[in-house]
Amino acid sequence: MTDAGLSAELVAVVMAVDRGRPFVVASGEPPALPAGPLRADEESLQAGVREFAREHMGFELGYVEQLYTFADLGRSTDGRRVISISYLGLTRAEISGSERPTDWSALYDLLPWEDRRHLESGTGSDRLGEEIEAALQRWSGDDGDRLERCRFLFGYDERVWRPDLALQRYELLWETGLVAESPCAAKISALTAGPMVNDHRRILATGLSRLRAKLQYRPVVFELMPEVFTLGELQETVEAIAGQSVHKQNFRRAVEVQHELVEPTGDVSHDTGGRPAKLYRFRRSVRQERDQVGTKLPIPRAAR
Repeated sequence: MTDAGLSAELVAVVMAVDRGRPFVVASGEPPALPAGPLRADEESLQAGVREFAREHMGFELGYVEQLYTFADLGRSTDGRRVISISYLGLTRAEISGSERPTDWSALYDLLPWEDRRHLESGTGSDRLGEEIEAALQRWSGDDGDRLERCRFLFGYDERVWRPDLALQRYELLWETGLVAESPCAAKISALTAGPMVNDHRRILATGLSRLRAKLQYRPVVFELMPEVFTLGELQETVEAIAGQSVHKQNFRRAVEVQHELVEPTGDVSHDTGGRPAKLYRFRRSVRQERDQVGTKLPIPRAAR
């Protein structure tokens, strides 16, 4: 559906987690999310997204949800106004050994400021975070409202870092020229990764925000898990999406007390590098109920 200055497309944020690393389907240079033209005869947009994934990516989507419709001016690479109807899709596709591995990009290569696990483990520097903080301080100056916005979104001055505010953080970085696709991009943007096509990094940040928020009240994490898993693997997947660590004891207590959520298979895994770990599976008989009433997993530890 196009005219000389307007085009419409379906855009999919398709995520998977492999061995504790989150991935998104994005390929090309600059990277682009899977997208296709909006057909006038499309009866169901959600069905269209599933069909697109099946035909062009070679796998089935589990959970699918509509995100936003984006249509702001000044967000396309060719000057046209692009109407992007976006969807979030989750899959258990394995990245390792994939026949088309180049279709996948590491999620935090595209949104590097959103992964804070290394800060809690003490295994890496926070050069990017320090550069962003300094740049935001210069941008804020003596403006109290700007300062408070930066503190709230990035957890400065003892504020709590909220994983679900990934979209709001991206919008702030875009406004201040700290991402490459911003029309006023600064030199620091090289640290925050290269641009994506049109508004696709903004759409990706929207999908990540939505998924992180849903971890708190719907068991969507199981759409990313294999049929059987250890509790350690489940925790690792939650941490990968949240970009933060979770207290091990609190996490296991939250899962185990909800005895209708998972059940032991009776088998163990010997791939843990230590003691054998019990294998679990999600109780599919209660999936419909859980989708309605939700289930709360522990909030990730606040990273300062």
